[in-house]
Amino acid sequence: MTFQPRMQNRIEGFSVVGGLNRRHWNGIVADVWDVECAARAGGYYVGRDPRLFILLDKRGPGDSRIRLAPGGAESVEDWRHCPIAYIPANFELWADLADHQFLRHLDLHFDVETVSRRLAEDLDPERLATPQLFFSDNRLLSLAQLIAAECTNPQPLHDLYGDGLALALIIDVMKLGKAPGRKRGKLAAWQLRRATDFIEENCLRNIRLEELANLIGLSQSHFSHAFKASTGVAPHQWQVNARLRRAKQLLLKGDQPLTEIAVETGFADQAHFTRVFRKNFGTTPAHWQKAQLA
Repeated sequence: MTFQPRMQNRIEGFSVVGGLNRRHWNGIVADVWDVECAARAGGYYVGRDPRLFILLDKRGPGDSRIRLAPGGAESVEDWRHCPIAYIPANFELWADLADHQFLRHLDLHFDVETVSRRLAEDLDPERLATPQLFFSDNRLLSLAQLIAAECTNPQPLHDLYGDGLALALIIDVMKLGKAPGRKRGKLAAWQLRRATDFIEENCLRNIRLEELANLIGLSQSHFSHAFKASTGVAPHQWQVNARLRRAKQLLLKGDQPLTEIAVETGFADQAHFTRVFRKNFGTTPAHWQKAQLA
């Protein structure tokens, strides 16, 4: 499902020129706005997802006044020289603009779970919750200009181009460094939970390693090593164990022949079921069932 930014605002004094230019990427939405401003303009903004605001162009001599509460103290911001702001999810912002004639800005909204999954790394909760209001960084501005150009391009390039630029901007703002040795480390908690839940739900069919790796955005080799480091067993063995748990539940009911239980729990036949059961538990299904029901 395509990520949709969730935003509430009440604004006055702005007129959008030429409509909204929007691009969707994987867990990221980029909007470019061209707006004409009345002598006094402003509004209230709060988003359910974190976002970046980057001013790309401004005409008019006026200043911008920002408040973090309806009756709170104002700070005067020089958007021309400090055009970038990182605004956390559910962070309320009031803006009052005087004598602005025209603004062009890029809004970059992102879904934390999707971006974390793509980067195979949990984003720092403290950094996500900490606003960075109005600063300048030439590298970020260069990325923002390229993203905006792609949003307004009538013949956009391959999705990977804009997606890569937007992801690079988020990585830079979140200050994500390379984690040496992570490949051979364990899965993050959410990655392990997602993988094991998927295996449990689909254990009766053949699950390809590629499916599991794609599920959490890792290469097959990375996923396989990290899964075993986290659980002590390979993904395939985890699936076998899930099938055997279901088989034991059916054996305890005592109302089905072994041939039916074998097929129902994903084994090729009764002989295959018996071999796997004996290998894992040191006894046959029939002997195990008899001992349990005695």
